Amino acid sequence: MTLIQPIPHPTHHPVIHLPTDIELYNFGQGYDPNRVLLSAYGVGKYNEHRPGMYKGDLFESDARTVHIGIDIGCPVGTPVYAFDDGVILHQGYNSAPFDYGHVIVTEHIDNNGKPFWVLLGHLSKASIQQHSSGESFKKGDLLGWIGGSSENGGWNPHLHIQRSIIQPTTHDMPGVVSLLERSTAVIQYPDPRSILGEIYPL
Repeated sequence: MTLIQPIPHPTHHPVIHLPTDIELYNFGQGYDPNRVLLSAYGVGKYNEHRPGMYKGDLFESDARTVHIGIDIGCPVGTPVYAFDDGVILHQGYNSAPFDYGHVIVTEHIDNNGKPFWVLLGHLSKASIQQHSSGESFKKGDLLGWIGGSSENGGWNPHLHIQRSIIQPTTHDMPGVVSLLERSTAVIQYPDPRSILGEIYPL
């Protein structure tokens, strides 16, 4: 593991306020639950092939191993903010083991006037209780908090953030895809660093 210094987006509000030094996770060699963390905050990479990390029917039946969002590791209860103005499109609870748990999906307009969507996964139950679909918000508004493992799908506390150019019909997006789906998925779900900034080196 390596410590890095995230560079925030020049105009967007931070989704999570990060310290100067955070850990860059490397799950390309699999997941070690006994690893020693260098920081309470860290980032898991976009478009990373993570063999052996995802267990259960949700992933194994389709051989899904490629992570198509960005993970931001942080303590339970960490506030999650809106990076820009937007509207809450969907919110809900994905209950399967190792799914997202509590989720908010937001809608935004890019600089060319085109809509895009962002999923915020592994939130606390209180996050979705304070909002309703169709609700608008401003850049920097509080959207929710990071959930613990009992409510976030069974994961260590972190935010999964994923961008989509395809409008989702519910509070879900495929956060992990198979190697066969990878080339299509990176087009449909672009790198979230476009809204987060250089949270880890390009």
